[in-house]
Parts: sequence; structure tokens; C-alpha cells
Amino acid sequence: MEGIDPITLQLYRHRCAGVAEEMGVTLRRTAYSPNIKERLDFSCAIFDGAGRMIAQAAHIPAHLGAMPASVLTILDRFPTWEEGDVVIVNDPFEGGNHLPDITMIAPVFTPSPPHPRPPSPQAPTFFVASRAHHADVGGMAPGSLPLSTEIYQEGIIIPPLKLYRGGELNEDVLRLILRNVRTPDERRGDLAAQRAAAAVGARRLQELVATHGRDEVLAYAGHLCDYSERITRAAIAAWPDGVYTFADVLEVIEGDLLTLAPIRVTATIAGDGVTFDFAGTSGVVRGSLNAVIAITQSACYYAVRCLVDDEVPMNAGCFAPVTVLAPADSLVNAQPPAAVAAGNVETSQRIVDVVLGALAQALPGRIPAASQGTMNNLLIGGRRLDGAPYTYYETIGGGSGGGPAGDGLSGAQVHMTNTLNTPVEALELAYPFRLECYSLRAGSGGHGQHRGGDGIVREYTVLTPATVTMQSERRAVAPWGLAGGAPGAPGRNVIIHADGRQEVVPSKFTRRLEPGERLRVETPGGGGWGVVA
Repeated sequence: MEGIDPITLQLYRHRCAGVAEEMGVTLRRTAYSPNIKERLDFSCAIFDGAGRMIAQAAHIPAHLGAMPASVLTILDRFPTWEEGDVVIVNDPFEGGNHLPDITMIAPVFTPSPPHPRPPSPQAPTFFVASRAHHADVGGMAPGSLPLSTEIYQEGIIIPPLKLYRGGELNEDVLRLILRNVRTPDERRGDLAAQRAAAAVGARRLQELVATHGRDEVLAYAGHLCDYSERITRAAIAAWPDGVYTFADVLEVIEGDLLTLAPIRVTATIAGDGVTFDFAGTSGVVRGSLNAVIAITQSACYYAVRCLVDDEVPMNAGCFAPVTVLAPADSLVNAQPPAAVAAGNVETSQRIVDVVLGALAQALPGRIPAASQGTMNNLLIGGRRLDGAPYTYYETIGGGSGGGPAGDGLSGAQVHMTNTLNTPVEALELAYPFRLECYSLRAGSGGHGQHRGGDGIVREYTVLTPATVTMQSERRAVAPWGLAGGAPGAPGRNVIIHADGRQEVVPSKFTRRLEPGERLRVETPGGGGWGVVA
């Protein structure tokens, strides 16, 4: 990178990442729901005026390829912008990933020398974006991750539209959104927090340009993307060329019937690029496990990113050497009106499993065994003791796979989720249920030279009538071991009735629980790695 000062490049790397991180801090501190302020289920990023991602805070891997898709969609949709505009979108088929993840995107304008303020209309210099998981956006079950068969059952669908125009809130649009959710006050607060994050990001970028000049800032934003691409290509070039295939399955539940839907990938490493082709993957399924292409891309980008130097700045350059091919109307490239609520959270995990399984054949000394392979999505909704509605959402950690470097972690969020847990104190303060047990699931990790991490046991007692939905995986098919290691223990969901009777329920269910009834979730362990000597 001739003519580019390496110290200045690193300064801009941290300056840009710092803007995204400060946006995240603002969103967390001002959010209303525990899902955002406690679990940190959100991501923030900055983009240049052409929609190229310049920096993303270290938030949710599932958003890696999905937020850029949202920005490119709104650039096509809105040819003109003005100061104070904010676009909102959650439509998975127009740049989103699933309906609970609402994205807000705002333009950032900066002066263009020699004019102190460029004439209007003008092109934005940057865009700032945040994506946050809202604990309810309507639909057929509280929490908006239902056992749906088409997207219309999953909640309100928001196409790209301007919630703010020139700084003025479109009250009619906001009323429409809030009228279609179960917890409007919580949604109003979280949406306001996302707008606050955008305002902070815009202000920091404007300050950066005011200090160093727009030409320099934009030049180094481009240099950062080029730098990341060069390092990523150099890493891939060191991998052995070849064609590597792997397949795994998802658990599709229809009534009492379990079927296994395959996901198959062929990874082709050639020179400094890699292509992931999902030909042979199942077509769309009747349930909500279908994933849009942005999720498939995100999972592939994440897997490659894990194998590249940690010091590579996260931006559009990291994605350039990676090509993703997926048949239309398949489980990994769903088209409307397919149900996609669980595709974002569960299918993304399995895509990572198959991509890493394929790459393990090329890089046997670097890839771990399968981790728990699920987010164990739990949704509870009903009314509090005072009659006010509530919705609760969380993901539950499990075991990560053992690998060449050592044992897997126990009780960890793995791969495509990067959230915290909901602390017991926050949970019991905010919701009418009680946590009876929260512990590691001893012995659930797979045996091997390096053991898989153990899963988690988490048990809830509802104190008021509640609708409980579970979207989970790895209940029938265990996480696989690698290099001779044993599989991890599959997960288990159990309803404990008031009379003490225990009922094992499938990986995906919706049930009405009465006060005093309990749900016990036992999450999978990670696979073991290597043969025990």
C-alpha cells in the first residue's frame, strides 16, 4: 500500500471502530428492554456514501452480511437525502434478516470544501446503522419467533421507509408500528434508543471530518477496506487449494413428525479466494427455519473471519474474497412468502457448522469440533400481576467444541450469537417468572483428547399464565466430534407440571403454561476433538 502511512491507517482503524462502539454504548444505555440493555442483542456499523461497510463494532456475527444488505437496499430505494432523515426496515426480503431485528439507517452529511455547507440536495458522505432485536413485533405468538409457516404470521413487516424526514418524526408510521406489537411502550423506547445511537454516530463522524478533512477521512476509509481485503486474501492463499464438501441437518417439526432437512456445502479454495456453494441443500421447509441469503452470507463471512488474523479491521474488504452461491427457494436462500423467523437464529448456526466441517478437511489442525449448534431461543409472553403485557426473549448458551488447541468452553454463546445472558436479578425484577436453576450441565461435552464444553441447565417457573415458545436445535442430532472425538450430548426441553409430572417436548414448541408450571432447558454440549491416548 504505497504512499499510505501505516500509523495513520491504524489510527483511522480505531477511530472508525470507535464511532461504531460509541453508538453501541449509547444504544445500550438508552434502551428500554432487557434484551438490548442486558443481553446486548444489537449491532452498530458505519458505511461510506456508496454503502460500503467501513467499520462494525464487535457485536453480533449474524449481522455481518445482513446490515450491508440493508444499506444497499435503501440506497436503491431513496435517491435523495436530507439532514435528519432516518430509514427503518425489518423486511427480510428487502435487506433484513428476520422481523424482530429492526434496522435504522441515517445519512451523515459533511461540508465539502470550499463551501462551508454543501448545497441541497446532496449526497451523504457516510451512513450510520444499528440493528436491534426487539422482544416483540407482533405475530402469532409473544416474542415474534413463532412456529410459523409463512412470514405474515411472524409480525409486522416494515419495508424500507423514512421514519424521520428532515428530523421530523412520521407519527402515523410510528403509531402503525406500535399498534401491531404487544409491548408498545418498550418498542417506543428501544426505537428512540436506536435513533440516539445514529445521532451520536453522525456527530462523531462530522467531528472527525471537521478535524482532518473529508478527503483524508474518505481516503483512509477506502484504504482500510483495501488493507482488510489484502490480509484476508493472503490468509486464504495460504490454505491448500481444493474442493471440500460437508453436510449436516436441521430438525424440522410438523405436529408430532420429525424430519431432517440437509444443508450441504462445497467449499472451493482457489488461490486467494474461496467459494461456498450450497447446491444439494434442502428446499424451503414448512416451518420457519428458512434463511434469507444475507444470513447465509453472514455465516460464511463469519467462518472465514475466524480463520484470519484477529487484527484485521472488520469491513467490506473482509468479504470481497468470499463468494456464496445458494439455490433460490432453498433452505439457505428463501424467497417470499417463506417463514424465516428461526432461519436467522438456528439455520445460521448450522451453516457455520457445515462451512467449518468442510474447511476442517483443508485445515485439520485449526478447526474445532461442532459447538452446541443452536441459540436455544426462549420466548415467554403474557401479563404481569398488574395486568400489563410483557414479552421476554433470550438465547441460552451451551458447549463449544473442543479443538486442536484445547478443550471447548462451557456455558458459552457460540458462533452466530454474541450476546450476554439475562442476569437472574434483572429477569426476576422485570418479569413474572422465577429462575429455579441455572447451572452447567456436567458431562454433556463430548469426550476426546480435548473435551467439548458442557451445556447449561436453566429452569423457569411462571407466576402468571404465560405462552412459552422454544426454537431450538440439536435435540435429536448431537453436535459432531472431530478427529476421532465423541459427539456432545444433545439438548433436552422438559415441561414440569404442577403435579410433578415431567413431559419431554420437542426442539420447537408453543405451549400455554399455568402458574407454578416449569420449563427446564438443558442445552447441548460441544463435540470432542481427537482420540484419547
